[in-house]
Amino acid sequence: MKNLRRYWGRLLIIAAAVSAMLSGCKTEIPLVSEIKETKLYTLPQSMIILATERNKYQQLYTSQIWGVELPGGQTFETYLMDQVREFLQEMKMMNLLAESKGVTLTSGEKEEIRKAAEEYYNSLTPDDIAYMGVSQSDVRFMYEEYRLSNKVVVELTRDMNLEISDSEAKVIDVEEIVMSDKAAAEDVLLKLKEQGADFSAIAREYSENGVIERKMGRGEQPGALEDAAFSLAGGEISQVTESQGKYYIIRCVSDYDEAATQERKSGLYTSRKKEAFDQIYAQFKQDNPVTFGNNIWKDLTFSKDDKTTTTSFFEIYKKYFTD
Repeated sequence: MKNLRRYWGRLLIIAAAVSAMLSGCKTEIPLVSEIKETKLYTLPQSMIILATERNKYQQLYTSQIWGVELPGGQTFETYLMDQVREFLQEMKMMNLLAESKGVTLTSGEKEEIRKAAEEYYNSLTPDDIAYMGVSQSDVRFMYEEYRLSNKVVVELTRDMNLEISDSEAKVIDVEEIVMSDKAAAEDVLLKLKEQGADFSAIAREYSENGVIERKMGRGEQPGALEDAAFSLAGGEISQVTESQGKYYIIRCVSDYDEAATQERKSGLYTSRKKEAFDQIYAQFKQDNPVTFGNNIWKDLTFSKDDKTTTTSFFEIYKKYFTD
């Protein structure tokens, strides 16, 4: 199930997206005392997302997956429907946020959406259309909602100072020897200091860890171990360093892995923005609770006889918007 959850996580761009509002700004969305229930999406509009994910899973695991029982007695069918509802609710909340902040689509974006909707609708088979009950205007509307929910992320984080320096993201390449006995580690260090000593060969002989070479990012290791590793220039070997009951000897292979550093820098930037979003968006939802009607799917079930095959809604979106 963990793999399936990770697969679904790729889809939940809105829930995993990063956004933030300037601290202290007040939303213009009425509070729960003023909004009792908000319309979510029609069944055909919702079916665009549900059919996309339903078909991806069925292609991977066959229709037998819908009867698989999960912990708690829930079937995979009901689990997927719950996940789609959660996705749609998050997307609607992001659109409400965009509305409150005056974030709108440009004429250029609307034209790209028109083309994406036309391409997607033309890719549908008669069976797809019959299963979803969808029109081209439904597709266009869902692309507008999806685009705006992603755009509000960009707009509300544009002026936030969340940059990551190369030093903060720095990644180095090391070889290391890990031992449980300090005296034995000191003896190995003496061997390493002998002329012509081969660190890799000695590491394979004495290290208790089968992994000799690895990348190390700034801030990922306990203090003493990080200090020892990041103080080395390429080719240098550390002293015996104790960390969490183990003794390490580190050789710096490269004191700056540029490609790995830039990749980590990007990941840290995304994480930092997400952390900002998690706090602000949680407060936004708390201050602006909304109830969504969810009765439209009460009689919906999956069947092996459903001949729908469409899976391209998000792929076509990515052709027109890189986000």
